Amino acid sequence: MRIAKSVSLNGVMELFWWFVAVILFAVGLIGTVLPVFPGTIIILAGAVLHRTMLGPEKSVGWTTIAILVLLTLAAYALDFLSGYFGARYFGATKWGMLGALLGALIGIFFGIVGLFVGPVIGAVAGEFIAGKRMVDVGRAGWGSLLGNLGAMIGKLFIALVMITIFFMTVPAPF
Repeated sequence: MRIAKSVSLNGVMELFWWFVAVILFAVGLIGTVLPVFPGTIIILAGAVLHRTMLGPEKSVGWTTIAILVLLTLAAYALDFLSGYFGARYFGATKWGMLGALLGALIGIFFGIVGLFVGPVIGAVAGEFIAGKRMVDVGRAGWGSLLGNLGAMIGKLFIALVMITIFFMTVPAPF
């Protein structure tokens, strides 16, 4: 009698940790589109928590976790550099590109919203410092904004890849 009770409790706990991981994945996906939560970090946390609570037999291996960490870093690099390359593509001067890069650096301290708005403000300020016309300043800011939107789409793709990798490498719970 006691063994059967223990087995069913283990099964319930396993399902609970699966549920927690899936909820974290959903919140992470929302966070990649809405700059409220750090999306890929939450997805990574869901995978690490699943691994920690269920162990290596019932979860992903450390190699998979390492791949998810690299994808998380790639998502943040994409976020960081998007304004710079967007401004560059739309013809920003070196001052505008430097401003977009500095805006992203400063924006880190203001959360995800700062990463989105910082490069735009930096590109515009850099172009003003370079003495560019208002049209050129606006083009650089627009490029930085489009670069950030592209990064958001790229981060969503990375988040979906992370979740796919998790589900493809984890053993089935049943």
